[in-house]
Amino acid sequence: MKTILITGAAGDVGTHLRRELAGKYKLRLSDLRPVNLLGKDEKFTRADISNMSDARRITRGVDAIVHLGGHSVEGPWEPILSANIIGCYNVFEAARRNGVKRILFATSNHAVGFYRRDQTIDHRVYIKPDGRYGVSKVFGEALGSLYADKYGMEVFCMRIGNVNRLPIDKRRLSLLFTPRDLAQLVTIGIEHPDIRFEIVYGVSGNKRSWYDNSNATRLGYRPQDDSEEFAPEVLAREKPGDPVAETHQGGVFCAVEAVPNPAPLPRLGRKRAASSTSKNPKHRKRP
Repeated sequence: MKTILITGAAGDVGTHLRRELAGKYKLRLSDLRPVNLLGKDEKFTRADISNMSDARRITRGVDAIVHLGGHSVEGPWEPILSANIIGCYNVFEAARRNGVKRILFATSNHAVGFYRRDQTIDHRVYIKPDGRYGVSKVFGEALGSLYADKYGMEVFCMRIGNVNRLPIDKRRLSLLFTPRDLAQLVTIGIEHPDIRFEIVYGVSGNKRSWYDNSNATRLGYRPQDDSEEFAPEVLAREKPGDPVAETHQGGVFCAVEAVPNPAPLPRLGRKRAASSTSKNPKHRKRP
């Protein structure tokens, strides 16, 4: 059984992924925050990836790395620099020094957030980040390209939309990425034999998607979910917002300097809401 390191394992995406990959891999979990209630094939190691010695320690002896760790929303430059620039470099460089060939990098739709919503884009478009957070994800993609070409590493960049069981607003009808589709794409990133450097979109098979995700399809990705079943309820309660945010794929990231804390998840029908409301909302990642 392969040993997979998941950085940022205490966050919402990491929590979903742990559950979906349980029993499939040995999971080495790392974060600044503790991860409780470990499964039988899970081990937790606290680490600060902005510290190279920590990065080298957690990447030693693993078969692949799923790099989710970092500052997950728009914010001041200092924390983004520390977590998403220095931390990202440390993970890649530590992996290289420790002989880990494969890295799955959780990049973001915000690396291309200034494309308009009436455009369909693929993995080959020129980058258009919508903020400092988006810039940090562009840095990670560029770093992955360098390490693939210069050092022969195998890098799988996933431009993640919004990992959740249901969409919480109109924008996320285009970005929904369900946990089981996340696990499928991550498994491809770990197991596919022919990856050198790839960029794919981390979204489900949404009818309203802004992305031509043919590169993921080429690698075998077959999403099982589509946000469209939630569209009537989502659109019925949607209110007009900032015109810049409503026009661009990055949403509010394109319009403001700092993104506020996300609102609580709405209740979309009693059955759905009961099974999808987070038990730990403060860890919910804003897409």
